Amino acid sequence: MKSGLERLNLAAGQGDAMAQHSLGVMHLVGRGVAQDDKRAAELFKLAADQGNAAAQCSFARMHREGRGVAQDDKRAAALYKLAADQGYAAAQCALGVIHHDGRGVAQDSKRAAVLFKLAADQGYAMAQYSLARMHHDGRGVAQDDKRAVALFKLAADQGCASAQGALGDMHRDGRGVAQDDKRAAALYKLA
Repeated sequence: MKSGLERLNLAAGQGDAMAQHSLGVMHLVGRGVAQDDKRAAELFKLAADQGNAAAQCSFARMHREGRGVAQDDKRAAALYKLAADQGYAAAQCALGVIHHDGRGVAQDSKRAAVLFKLAADQGYAMAQYSLARMHHDGRGVAQDDKRAVALFKLAADQGCASAQGALGDMHRDGRGVAQDDKRAAALYKLA
């Protein structure tokens, strides 16, 4: 009987994109196999070339960080877009960050907000936090403390420490909610 790793290797070798991505993740983090960024990137590319959104997102991150491949913000943005166009929330959020920061694409806060909203609407905590920040600052969207609080709360309820801290700030300052030092302290403690 073959082990799980042997079956995964066999499936990946036969061109199964999900297996290739899973094996790539294992190589990326060194779980069950030797940690190897180059092998992870190879596997992510194989799956990404087949249109696997998770692999496109993972391969984009490798390019953004220069792990296992040359650092290339434009390639990262293109790969994130492929996955984002498939509705993959993690890629939508990452592409939002790229547009927000202007890395590999022109800086565009409005586009970033649209992408964050797409992922936030799927319940993706980091996108909820990022969109809340944009409403807090009035960047790319109308400044709206109540909307920021609602989004920070959604992300905070999922355990996002950044959102918990930001929501604590909102309670401390009485922005979008009644001023409440006790609630702020409780949120800071969670964060």
